[in-house]
Amino acid sequence: MGILQVLKTQLLCHLIICYVFLVSGFIINLLQICTLPLWPINKQLARKINCRLGYSISSQLVALLEWWSGTECTLYTAPESYKLYGKENAIVVLNHNFEIDFMTGWTFCERFGVLGSSKVLAKKELSFVPVIGWMWYFLEIVFCKRQWEEDRKTVVQSLRNLRDYPENFWFLLHCEGTRFTEKKHKISMEVAEKKGLPKLKYHLLPRTKGFCVTVQNLRGTVTAVYDSTLNFRNNEMPTLLGVLNGKKYHADLYVRRIPLDTIPEDESECAAWLHKLYQEKDEFQEHYRQTGRFPGAITSPPHRPWALLNWLFWVCLLVYPLCMLLLQLLLSGSTFTVVCTSVFCLAVSVGMRWMIGQTEIDKGSNYGRDANKQQLKDCHPPGQQDHAIVRS
Repeated sequence: MGILQVLKTQLLCHLIICYVFLVSGFIINLLQICTLPLWPINKQLARKINCRLGYSISSQLVALLEWWSGTECTLYTAPESYKLYGKENAIVVLNHNFEIDFMTGWTFCERFGVLGSSKVLAKKELSFVPVIGWMWYFLEIVFCKRQWEEDRKTVVQSLRNLRDYPENFWFLLHCEGTRFTEKKHKISMEVAEKKGLPKLKYHLLPRTKGFCVTVQNLRGTVTAVYDSTLNFRNNEMPTLLGVLNGKKYHADLYVRRIPLDTIPEDESECAAWLHKLYQEKDEFQEHYRQTGRFPGAITSPPHRPWALLNWLFWVCLLVYPLCMLLLQLLLSGSTFTVVCTSVFCLAVSVGMRWMIGQTEIDKGSNYGRDANKQQLKDCHPPGQQDHAIVRS
């Protein structure tokens, strides 16, 4: 293990990364608040500014994955589709099997220049969370409470607001609603059997309402669905803590471009289409397990330097004054000051470890804790299922 790799595993480096992310995030949130007076004057300009400000936050996590961890991403896709990526609006359907699959999805967006304008369907509580949640609010992310009768009107209106969005955007959906675990999969397949739905080996049953409503309300704005299936080589199960420790992974991503006009408009037919899509995604995963690769041509989209440059900018801007402050505190000779500084650093460390722990798969949701009753309520026959929530 080299010196640089050892350095990446040190707590001090982790604290600095966390400090830079949080402080820069609060600064950017304040700048986003300053754009509020601009919205009634020039809405499109305010949107473009917020795309750049949002990029400055989310790209730090991409830089962590690509440049700090050194994780590689190989893309399997048709050459004719590759030419269109980043040049059109799209709905991206992702599988939800890994703790860092949201970071890989953002990396996919970054490689094609749409990270700052990317959208998700997220639970309402996240809109109140500083940094990421507030950033999403200004990026017009679609929030919902997971009470479909209450959500339908607000979700539809939020989606319709995107019809005149000034930037190309990708709308990322995890239609399974929660990350895959063996326990959740068992419960999901029991529901599939009871409801006569197709069984899946590598996925949970997709929840179709969110997908169908998104397709219905973005027709004419979005031109395609990107069916995206992710896997990691050597059966690795990457974690955010592993990325923070500088561990390198290799992601394989299979993407199919499906024109939106080939997807049925009727809700029940659209739901059936999504179930069929997940059967095909299962087949792609089986192919990967057997051969170590996905079908299709292989390409490696080039790294863009902007995520790294943005990260280095914030590090240079924020770390120097922090070092000067800590040096002054330590040179003051006050035992009380030194103890308080140490306690503060310890508290930040504990808080950081807690936040990382919340990304672990077995802490991802309450899926299945109320046995099959709730699942039977959520997983209706095609066209009547619950909506998808991005959980990351």
